Amino acid sequence: MDAQPQAFDACLKEALVQTREWVPRWLDKLHATLKDKELSARHLNDKQGLVEARTALESHRDLLATRFLESLADAVGNALPATDTQARTARSVSFDELELMGDDQVQETVELARVQQIVSMTVDHEVVDLTARLCTAQGMQVVNPDANPLRADVVVSALMKTLKGLHVGPAVRSRWLQTGAISLGNELQGLYTRLSALLERMGVQAAGYAVVQSPDSRPFTGDAPVRQGGASQEEAAPGSEALLTLDHLHQLLVGNLDQAGEESTRAPGSAGTGNAMVRTLASEVVSLMLKQISADQRLLLPVREMLQDMKPALLQVARTEPRFFADRQNPARRLLDAITEHSLAYTNEQDRGYAGFSRQVRSIIDALQKPGGDLTDRFSGLLQGFNRSQTEAMAPEQVQARGLAVKTLVRVEQRNLLAERVAAEFRSRNDFTRSPGVVRRFLTGPWAQVVAQARLEVSNATGMDTSEVPALRYTDILPDLLWSSQLALASLNRPRLVKIIPGVLRTLREGLDSIDYPREQAESFFQALMGLHEAAYKTQRAEPPQDSPPSQQGDIDLEPWMQPAEARDTGFLDDISPESQPDTQPSFVDTQPLQRDWVELKAEMAAQQPVSQLSVGTWVDMWQEGQAVRCQITWASPHGTLFLFAGPHGRSLSMTRRGLDRLIEQDKLRVVADQGVVNEALDEVTRQAWLNSIKAEGI
Repeated sequence: MDAQPQAFDACLKEALVQTREWVPRWLDKLHATLKDKELSARHLNDKQGLVEARTALESHRDLLATRFLESLADAVGNALPATDTQARTARSVSFDELELMGDDQVQETVELARVQQIVSMTVDHEVVDLTARLCTAQGMQVVNPDANPLRADVVVSALMKTLKGLHVGPAVRSRWLQTGAISLGNELQGLYTRLSALLERMGVQAAGYAVVQSPDSRPFTGDAPVRQGGASQEEAAPGSEALLTLDHLHQLLVGNLDQAGEESTRAPGSAGTGNAMVRTLASEVVSLMLKQISADQRLLLPVREMLQDMKPALLQVARTEPRFFADRQNPARRLLDAITEHSLAYTNEQDRGYAGFSRQVRSIIDALQKPGGDLTDRFSGLLQGFNRSQTEAMAPEQVQARGLAVKTLVRVEQRNLLAERVAAEFRSRNDFTRSPGVVRRFLTGPWAQVVAQARLEVSNATGMDTSEVPALRYTDILPDLLWSSQLALASLNRPRLVKIIPGVLRTLREGLDSIDYPREQAESFFQALMGLHEAAYKTQRAEPPQDSPPSQQGDIDLEPWMQPAEARDTGFLDDISPESQPDTQPSFVDTQPLQRDWVELKAEMAAQQPVSQLSVGTWVDMWQEGQAVRCQITWASPHGTLFLFAGPHGRSLSMTRRGLDRLIEQDKLRVVADQGVVNEALDEVTRQAWLNSIKAEGI
């Protein structure tokens, strides 16, 4: 579908023009509504609050209007998907974020969400049509809601930003938002209708909405409706709506829910455990957390069922240590983390090692179910035993191979970073730019690797004569190499050309052999170089011949490069081309396919956000040799150019950053989990508390 940028730009310009009209009108309506509520208020406190809000609005009206228009103009410009500074939509905070927030920030988050919800509900029909037409104007065939820079969350976020910049109290700001949310939605409703009509007059049709159907069959069907990483909102903690709000959860995390006149039955060293509210909320969080885990399809069904059997023990811990789930060092939390983390390695109950893992988890649960007052100590001992067994399960040769792989990758990255600096040195030479492109690319590519390798080895060359240091000899030939490759210069001094060629070729071969550079690629360069030498030798003219203009082809980008032996030691997956280094391609044998079809996984990947950073611990499914293989990133180089994976059966695999990006672009790599299962479950608990907070008080 062809884009219509003129229509898109015209729509945005018209939106800003109309905004100058509806913003003052909305402020007038807000003032009138505050006045009406003030006159009808029955309680003195309510009347005083409304008077304060109305008076503050009268004082700040012009400034609020001006700043809101400015903020909205900036937000609209930054709200398209292609920009880096998108307006933050009404999303729930994460569990970790909530723990670090202050009370005012929690209230602001809930306040923002409530206003966005009311405004979005008011403009629901109108924004759908406008978004569809704006997508068409941008050349999209399928609607992308984020492609509408005028969507309600952008407007509300701009309003919140404006209000935070005014010197008014939180109570006044809250009154404005509560009172003006509906009228704000009505103003946007009219704006969207007028803009849709404008686009229709300009001939812009509405784009279609993609219909995404769930696959007919999934490996786990007992927990529908299900979302990856947690339970759906519909099945989250029946009865929790009236209890767990974002404010309650925040107070629980920061420890502000202390005794309220109750008799304390506090355990030694615990804070506030005698408070019934604390215990109730902690139990609710544990129940919700386990419910999310039970619906997580990334875990095999038997694993999820076994984890539910841990609930009584975890609830007992919650009564004595109500914040244990927020403490990553708590033995109970660490044990749950360790079990769920390790379970991600298995995609099928027939996978090698699963039977032993399952037996061990069952034995842990049996130990936790035994009566006694030493439950906390049992968690610590069971955690130590589980970690010890996982370490012992890895064969000594696998441990040694992984250590060798890490050591090798560190050396590879060090050499490649040094090679980049060497290449920059070469480019700064006065005689570099006039040399042929084939020579320039050789120098900034393989030869930079040669010099970098030699410089790294200088420390081991103690007692060696300066003339014998390879790094010096490999750079000393540069003047002769660059001179001899330039036809105009070399043809003027054939005796010098004949004299230097043997030494240059000998040094070049020695250097390439030092990094075990592939012979086929080396010979290809030598043939090109000797062709240049032969042309210079045979040229006989009275006037000096002119070289062809320097090649405009850019020098090659230095990618982390490995010697064949290094590739074998690290299980390197070549990301340049499948055929370039077949010897370094580890074969995935004896692996089991995933339980879901790869077509289904590709559909899920299409809906994911682009992966910009992959951290250590991330689990991925990698498509290799016709199968999807579960791997985990176990190490990343200090500069993030190389990654080491734990592949099937403990095999080490390595890849460059570009290789990862290429697999993602080709839909051959899917991120399964980039944080712990328990972390994601707690994020879902926080989201449910956030939703409960929005419902708790109507506007």
